[in-house]
Amino acid sequence: MTSLLIAVIYLAFVSLGLPDSLLGSAWPTMQNFFNVPSSYAGYISMAISCMTIISSLMAPRLIRKIHTKYIVIFSTLLTVIGLVGFSFSGYYLMLLLFAVPYGLGAGSIDAALNHYVANNYSSSVMNFLHCFYGLGAVISPNIMALALSRAHWNEGYRWTAYIQAGILFVMIISLPLWKKNKSEEENGHIEVAGIKETVKVPGVILTVIAFFTYSAGESVCSLWTSSYFAGTKQGMSADLIASFASFVFGGLMLGRLISGFVSGRLGDRKLIRIGIALEIFGIILVALPVQTYVPAAAGFLIIGTGMGPVYPAIQHMAPVNFGWKYSAAAIGLQMAVFSVGCTFMPLAFGKLQEMFGIWIMPLYLLIFALLNIILIETAYKKVRRNTAST
Repeated sequence: MTSLLIAVIYLAFVSLGLPDSLLGSAWPTMQNFFNVPSSYAGYISMAISCMTIISSLMAPRLIRKIHTKYIVIFSTLLTVIGLVGFSFSGYYLMLLLFAVPYGLGAGSIDAALNHYVANNYSSSVMNFLHCFYGLGAVISPNIMALALSRAHWNEGYRWTAYIQAGILFVMIISLPLWKKNKSEEENGHIEVAGIKETVKVPGVILTVIAFFTYSAGESVCSLWTSSYFAGTKQGMSADLIASFASFVFGGLMLGRLISGFVSGRLGDRKLIRIGIALEIFGIILVALPVQTYVPAAAGFLIIGTGMGPVYPAIQHMAPVNFGWKYSAAAIGLQMAVFSVGCTFMPLAFGKLQEMFGIWIMPLYLLIFALLNIILIETAYKKVRRNTAST
């Protein structure tokens, strides 16, 4: 039963990844369809992320009152509604309308499942969990590429909605697998702390800001990778350009798959250090001034591989660093600020690339990778000092 439940949780994270990379892969074509400036992709991304912020901040309260399985089912249903709505959108403003369920569905399920796994399973399970997010995010750009070559971008959203609906059906029939989890049984007498209490815990704020710097990189890669190839390389078809959006997510999946096997030996903190070093190497490859797209394609794959362990490792460390009482709110805050980055940074980068050109993308990614590692190292030094003094 435990193995089946883990499989269901993994499938839920596939469903979480499916919608995330569709917009970036389809936008070069959607921009022409709606006849809007390139930066307007940022407004859609911002609307989705605003809704994710709201649902992430609601997550600690929902976790206290509602079983995780019901949060998962309702959130998946919301994303199905959002995907179907996008597929029928004939006007740009309709995209903004359906961005509401699209984004609301993501935040609560992400925070709830991360809290559930962090408190009940190993770092290996956490990394494999986020690996399956990467699987979903890799599948959808290829669905979109197929739709662009055979039909239209609307069909890419519609086909993805069909897959999401199938996953929702599996979630519903698997309800009996969910039992009261171990941490709830052992810690049921402990009150789950709210956000106001949690921000006072040493290291929490720094890890939250670190999540912002991480999201500033991942979200821009998600939305603008295809546009980077369209703007810096020549002679490529629309479906080939769309497929490049999957490279970062393929790297995320690969990085988390590898981390799942080695996390027991290396530990979360060392995985973060290795990951960010690898990310910087990938950024250097992307920045190489050559006409062929091969080094940049390899670079984005390596960037994703390096980013892979960072997100799950920070969240898996939350119960150990901050305690069970504060972990739900800490993870919810991290998710919310991650969504803040996803809300504003793709739009901010859209304005930057309109001013300076899309070539600025590697420099942007390098700055936020360096900020990420500095904040993480500073946060965990604070945690160690606080632990030693108590």
